[in-house]
Amino acid sequence: MSTTVEMGQRKNLVVAEDLQMVYRVGKVEVPALRGIDMILKEGEFVAFMGPSGCGKSTLLHILGGLLQPTSGRVWIDGEEITEIADSNRTEIRKKKMGFVFQRFNLLPTLSAKDNIELASRIHGNGHYGEEWTQEILQFLGLQDKMHHKPSELSGGEQQRVSVARAIINRPALLLADEPTGNLDSENSEVVLRILHDLNVQYNQTIIMITHNPDAAATANRTIYMQDGNILSPVENIYHAAKPESQ
Repeated sequence: MSTTVEMGQRKNLVVAEDLQMVYRVGKVEVPALRGIDMILKEGEFVAFMGPSGCGKSTLLHILGGLLQPTSGRVWIDGEEITEIADSNRTEIRKKKMGFVFQRFNLLPTLSAKDNIELASRIHGNGHYGEEWTQEILQFLGLQDKMHHKPSELSGGEQQRVSVARAIINRPALLLADEPTGNLDSENSEVVLRILHDLNVQYNQTIIMITHNPDAAATANRTIYMQDGNILSPVENIYHAAKPESQ
């Protein structure tokens, strides 16, 4: 997945066409996105970088069906999500997407395992069974923490539970908004390594928003934004794959 040729053999998973977003504050219009066109292939791990207010989080929320653009269209895995009813958009989100945010958003009264299994029941698109849950817990290094509540876990462990919750139903697309923003450097490295391994071992397509160049380097390529525009083309620099020993 390190060359344009290889990526060209994969299907288009995310397509955005002329996305524009204008926020209205009183009588003032504030443009957040100024006509974004982009294509992301299945199996890519893409980081979006740029200064605060550049539109990257707005873009992620639109791609995730959490926010309606002022104009433009988005297709996720071949399904158009911008010109459909809210209920249909919700179903596509449940079937095809997983979300990881800066805040962990775990239910404090539930164990790590129960938080994960609750997410599977809410998605309702086919629980993959106890074997898959155990595989994910082991993959994320949580097998010894499965009965711990969030207050008994470190910040890094809580974020790993959030990742497990996001991928328990094997979504086509994982969207991560500043996933290391609340973590120290050591836990940040662990979470980024997990995202990298998810992409490599499970072919998980990932879009990550970050301010951190080191975090962005975990991705296959970085797309830079400023003032609601993509500064570099979608055919951006692919980062060299990191050795497994790192």
